Amino acid sequence: MRAIELTLRKISNKLNKAQAAVSGFRILFFLLSLLWILPQFALAQRPTQPPREKVLVAPDTLVPPARNLPLADTLAARQDTLINLDSAKMMPTSDIKTDILYFAEDSIITDFLENKVYLYKNAWFEYGEMKLEADRIVIDWKNSELYASGVTDSLGAVSGNPFFKDKGTVYEIRKEMRYNFKSQKAIIKDVVTEQQDGVLRGETIKKTADGSIYLDHGYYTTCKLTKPHWHISSSKIKSIQGKQVVSGPFNLYFNGIPTPLGLPFGLIPDTPEEKASGVIFPSYGKEQLRGIFLRDLGYYFAINDYIHARLTGDIYSKGGWGAKSQAVYTKRYRYSGGFNVDFQKFVSPETELNPVDYNTFRVQWNHSPITRGTGKFSASVNAGSTSYFNNIVSQNNFANNVTADLNSNISYSKTFSGTPFSMSANLRHSQSVQSGEVRLDLPTVAVNMNRQSPFKNLKFEPLKTLNIAWNFNMQNTISNRVQQELGVNNPDFRTTPQVIPFNLDNFGLLLKNATNGARNTIPLSSNFTLFNYFTGTASINYDELWYLQRINYYYNPTEERVDRIIEDGFNRVGFYNTSFAVNTNFYGFYNFKPSSKVQTIRHHIAPTFAFNYTPDFSDPSFGYYQEVQIDQSGRTQRFSRQQGFAFGGAPLGESRALSLGIRNVLEAKILDSKDSTSEKATKKIPLLESFNINTAYNFAADSFQLAPFQISARTSFFERKLSVNLTSNIDPYAVQTITQENGTNSFRSINQFAWKNGQGIGMIRNASLNMNASLNPRNGKSPGEVRDDLTQNFIQRGGVLDEFAENEINRIVSDPSQYIDWEIPWNLTVGYNLAYSRQINNNKNITQTLNLSGDLSISEKWKFNFNTGYDVQAAAITQTMIGIARDLHCWQMNVNWVPFGRFTSYNIDIRVKSSILQDLKVSRRRSFFDF
Repeated sequence: MRAIELTLRKISNKLNKAQAAVSGFRILFFLLSLLWILPQFALAQRPTQPPREKVLVAPDTLVPPARNLPLADTLAARQDTLINLDSAKMMPTSDIKTDILYFAEDSIITDFLENKVYLYKNAWFEYGEMKLEADRIVIDWKNSELYASGVTDSLGAVSGNPFFKDKGTVYEIRKEMRYNFKSQKAIIKDVVTEQQDGVLRGETIKKTADGSIYLDHGYYTTCKLTKPHWHISSSKIKSIQGKQVVSGPFNLYFNGIPTPLGLPFGLIPDTPEEKASGVIFPSYGKEQLRGIFLRDLGYYFAINDYIHARLTGDIYSKGGWGAKSQAVYTKRYRYSGGFNVDFQKFVSPETELNPVDYNTFRVQWNHSPITRGTGKFSASVNAGSTSYFNNIVSQNNFANNVTADLNSNISYSKTFSGTPFSMSANLRHSQSVQSGEVRLDLPTVAVNMNRQSPFKNLKFEPLKTLNIAWNFNMQNTISNRVQQELGVNNPDFRTTPQVIPFNLDNFGLLLKNATNGARNTIPLSSNFTLFNYFTGTASINYDELWYLQRINYYYNPTEERVDRIIEDGFNRVGFYNTSFAVNTNFYGFYNFKPSSKVQTIRHHIAPTFAFNYTPDFSDPSFGYYQEVQIDQSGRTQRFSRQQGFAFGGAPLGESRALSLGIRNVLEAKILDSKDSTSEKATKKIPLLESFNINTAYNFAADSFQLAPFQISARTSFFERKLSVNLTSNIDPYAVQTITQENGTNSFRSINQFAWKNGQGIGMIRNASLNMNASLNPRNGKSPGEVRDDLTQNFIQRGGVLDEFAENEINRIVSDPSQYIDWEIPWNLTVGYNLAYSRQINNNKNITQTLNLSGDLSISEKWKFNFNTGYDVQAAAITQTMIGIARDLHCWQMNVNWVPFGRFTSYNIDIRVKSSILQDLKVSRRRSFFDF
């Protein structure tokens, strides 16, 4: 029993200890739960909207994650729904997107009740791209608005008017404005704003968020003066930024005076020039012959950033019309170009006393690549009807009206990297406006090998400098100057090829007379020094021509002429020539006294001696020439079997000629009184820039072995303001006079020198003298210098200088309506040309012309310019143009008058200087058709 009692007591004690342990755990669990619930309860009692300046941040992700405790109370779970760790959703929103800066020189007053800020004296407010300046600015934070105005003093004068700038557009405000920086809209009273080249002013303006503005009782002008010289006034005007300005009914005002000129609506472009498309307004007028006209009416297409096009037309009331297409294209770093087509048609009514009937056209195309890689394609096309310049007159560019030639070239070239070879292919066109001759090279192919020096590593100089090259040319030519159908063109009988019309009717004959062939040229040369003071050059040139036919000649006794027969088959013509030249330099000095104005004179003499040898390839043994009877008397003449072919034939006759030449340069060194850097400062001036004499003596010729003397001289005076050029050709052989039975005299050259027959050193066969002077003030610019400036600016902007660009620059320089330099007070260019020729029969021909051009600033705003000349032999004034230009500040007036001659005309233009209103002008034109 005792054992049982002890056992039960032990069990009871263990149970009490276990119950006490459980109670302890309950208390511990309760305390831990209470400590966990109280913070959650406190968090639930916090305000759901934190203070504005308090920014909630996301919890630190580096804190260890909380233990997953069992939910003892559902209240804790409900409290969890109030927890939101995404602080961005709790950030307060605002209409202000960026920093706001403001300043006032006098005072800044804050009204906390109204939530406004007042800025006084030279105040400014800046928000993003918007900036407002005024002497009084009110910031209304509650309504997100600004109010600005000037300040009126005790005398009623207003100062510090608002100046508002938003997204690059400036508004000069005369009264007040309100601006909402939430909607970016504004209401402005009495404001002036500039839109590209124009100025808008209105009594009330409403500005929208996209920059468009609506004006009530406003005006538009391009004159920047406070009181503009002119303006367009309308009760309603709308400006769409970057597109256009649209107005309701408007009137044109001059100096504040209304005119009856106006339209029901107005549309003015406000687009950058490179993106502007729109209608091109015509010029209008009346001609006596062609009647009332509209010229250059059309549309300008700004297709994209790479291509722009212009389509215009002309119409005449008496039955004529014209169509023009102009396009320009460019791709940066690749190529640029332009394409122009002009077609004109006119037929006079049958009742006209002097009828005019023509269909004429002109085509121009230029393509200029940017050099990159090894291939290059370029084009320069200038073609048209021969009658184009006789009927279509450029009133500002008279050079076009007397153009003698039209030339075109389309080419592709390729260099082969790592080799000395290159190739090119060309399509060429040449056309004489005066004679009507047309030549087409379709195509011309060339393959070239650069000079190679195979022995450049040797020390022996003649072999070290020995070089060789190779040039291959293949050509196919079509020309309307064709061989006569029967007989042979014989210069001895003054028979030359005839020119036929270049049209479809003659297409078969043109193809029949087409020529083609190939030419190989191999030059071989070497340079070396002789006796330390001489330079020698030895060379040999070999040419080989390839044709697919040759000519056989025979005498036709019935017609008493030489006829020809074409023999088909491969035909090779090979010939060569050699030369050896020696040249050196001599210098002579003459020194004056140190006190003399002239310090030193230097004379440079450069003589050249050369011997040239060419075999007689006209010998029948070569087969290149054929000796044929030419008349009944039995006289014979050698004819080339390749006469009239693409590259001609072998040279006629043997040549063993010694060529002599001497070049002289005379210069002086004088004291320069204008140079302040030194008392003994000097400068070099040319006395004789060049004086050259050349002739040759052919030892192989049986007569007239000495060639005519070629003499040329060139120099300048007055700091190169006056240039002089002289050329002359002197025949050293005497002339014999023979009296015929009828009493007339005939003349012929004889194989005797003139000085042995008392005829001096010879007879001057040809001579010319050219003198040109350009005079203007020291700081002024001559037309040549203006041309250079325009050319440099064009190149610096990335332009490619070709024939079309040069013509445009010349047109701008010569046309005062395009370029007027008001800084030059005066400029005068004088040119004198003398040409003299004398035939064996003593018939002389002398032409003398005097050319004058220049301009004169009559006053600060008036410019007078002229271009004229005088033909001394004809005793007549040449083509003359007189122009007057008047600077009218925002307008410009130009008057051009051709008082007489074939192109008699005048035109008067008064136009706005702004590029966007070039068609707003008053024009009156009369052309040579009226006279």
